[in-house]
Amino acid sequence: FLYSALSSGPRALALLESPTGTGKTLSIICSALQWLLDHRDAAPERANGSGPAAAGGEDDDEPDWMRDFTPLPPKKGVRKKSETHPRRRQGTRKVGGSEKSEGTGENDGEEEFLLDEYESDGEEGTRPHAAGKRPHCGGGGGSSSSESEDEEEEEEATPKVYFTSRTHSQLSQFVRELKRTDFSGKLRTVCLGSRKSLCINMDVQKLGSANRINERCLELQKNKKSSKIKVEGDNKKGHRTKTSCGCPMLRNRSLQKQFRSEVSDHGALDIEDLAQIGRKVGTCPYYGARDMVRSADLVVLPYQSLLLKSARESLGLNLKNSVVIIDEAHNLADSLTSMYNSKVTSSQLRAVLSHLEAYLNRFQNVLGAGNRRYIQTLTVLTRSFLRCLISNEDCSSAVTSLTINKFLFSLDIDNINIVKLCQYLKESNIIHKVSGYANKLFFTENGAGDLNHGQQHGEGSSITSFQALADFLRSLLYCNDDGRIIVARHKPGGHSEDAYIKFVMLCAEKTFSEVTDDAHAVIMAGGTLQPIEETRLRLFPGLLPSDIKFFSCNHIVPPESILPIAVTCGPSGKKFDFSHSSRSSPTMIEELGRFLCNIVTIVPEGIVMFFSSYDYEKQVYDAWIWLQAQFLRFLRRSTCSESQEAVWMSR
Repeated sequence: FLYSALSSGPRALALLESPTGTGKTLSIICSALQWLLDHRDAAPERANGSGPAAAGGEDDDEPDWMRDFTPLPPKKGVRKKSETHPRRRQGTRKVGGSEKSEGTGENDGEEEFLLDEYESDGEEGTRPHAAGKRPHCGGGGGSSSSESEDEEEEEEATPKVYFTSRTHSQLSQFVRELKRTDFSGKLRTVCLGSRKSLCINMDVQKLGSANRINERCLELQKNKKSSKIKVEGDNKKGHRTKTSCGCPMLRNRSLQKQFRSEVSDHGALDIEDLAQIGRKVGTCPYYGARDMVRSADLVVLPYQSLLLKSARESLGLNLKNSVVIIDEAHNLADSLTSMYNSKVTSSQLRAVLSHLEAYLNRFQNVLGAGNRRYIQTLTVLTRSFLRCLISNEDCSSAVTSLTINKFLFSLDIDNINIVKLCQYLKESNIIHKVSGYANKLFFTENGAGDLNHGQQHGEGSSITSFQALADFLRSLLYCNDDGRIIVARHKPGGHSEDAYIKFVMLCAEKTFSEVTDDAHAVIMAGGTLQPIEETRLRLFPGLLPSDIKFFSCNHIVPPESILPIAVTCGPSGKKFDFSHSSRSSPTMIEELGRFLCNIVTIVPEGIVMFFSSYDYEKQVYDAWIWLQAQFLRFLRRSTCSESQEAVWMSR
């Protein structure tokens, strides 16, 4: 079934319903990877004209010499002027020396917080980085950056198989099954994980939370160390000779090559194996694995890394002519909508506003016109969002729902070009520059101990606040009907921190179509995918039911071992009502606990419970512990926190 579905591409869509124990993982591995090998073997035949695509060439009016013409590849040594002189424009913005502008005051150690000049009007060479894949440092250790760029150009992107699942443990299980097959040695496999799982820098790893690890990793990459030598005949001037990354695990590019070589020699490896090799070699396995994506045949990665557009761009994932396999796809629509939700609180907005104002007041005399204009625009937007949250015009409705257009019109910010503003946030490094300067001010005033204490709270850190605002601004770029803006204003007598603005994605169709339109084929697999019609309407309503290939395996559990029963009341006769309005009542939770106590006395091997949400599961669990039901043994397995870590992995 799977091999036939893949052969029917491009833009094929197949659903495989395979309950636990029916061999779903091995079926996917054997079918998809065998198709990939056969597809590769048939490629030379198609290129030589023996395939069916060349059969119609006789009726083509195009001359033979035009069909045989192949353009020469561009010379690798030729570079744009903007690439040859990336720092040509930086001499006019120095803070210090003879070119220091008036009003800048003391400037020791503040050059690192200055922004490169930026213009978004299409002038060549004015942007510090091109849009797309985020560069990471690692230019030291005897290898120049130009050599690494040439090496990347030589690696031709080939069709791949992308396998994605919700959690790292499920990905590791897939890799273990892959090792049992012959494909493990025939194809190049790379497994992508989060920074928390792959970081080997102990100073970063000891921070604990995934958010703080991600923030510190990005900060270290921005804090590059430069070595300078004097120009002969001039004792005052110097020029930059080499720039190395602030993270010691990324400074030596030769070690990155050694890491890639060892991973290739070992075949299929899971996240734990990659981390172990990274420690052995002494280089970052997180970025080492990312660098191997382009030349890999099979890429194993979490949901968010594949389904989020920003993550795909950051990782450099090219789905063109590739196969995408989505495991545990029973809740794919809900997962897609939740991934694109965004929220910014009033405390985060106040932090961003104060940091922007402090930065602008300090550097406004040395900032270029483009940077100054965008920072002022960010300040105006942040003030507008804050004013919206503390407004007392409509006290009768603390929470309101608006379309994107109505929200922009209500704040009178519909004339701001948010597309260019989001592009500026992505390319200019403004978030790290302003956050770094804010941390320096906090350190100067309060000391290192207070700074570390303040960064314990994920929401309160400056980078997290800026990132929340940037995510919300990107949400405003969606179509008006794709989602809603939820405005929760400050309640009289309540805490101002409770106020927030949130974007809720309602339509998963458009985000999922970005995957299906590019891929050669998309396979959705899971233990149960019913009802199929609901899945079709939410993810691909433009397809007819006949366009979707569906196959379902029989359950391995015999019918006589299944007994579905609906329980309407508890042991005391109280009727069960788990609607949102009554499910949190203490009597309802206690009655449920008494019912379970009766069940476990007659079920010898234990029971498994499913809750509507992780929050409700925690509420019930805490209530039972409070009721001193210690004689029950609960096994809580939370996959929520594990899957959330992957959101940060590509930033």
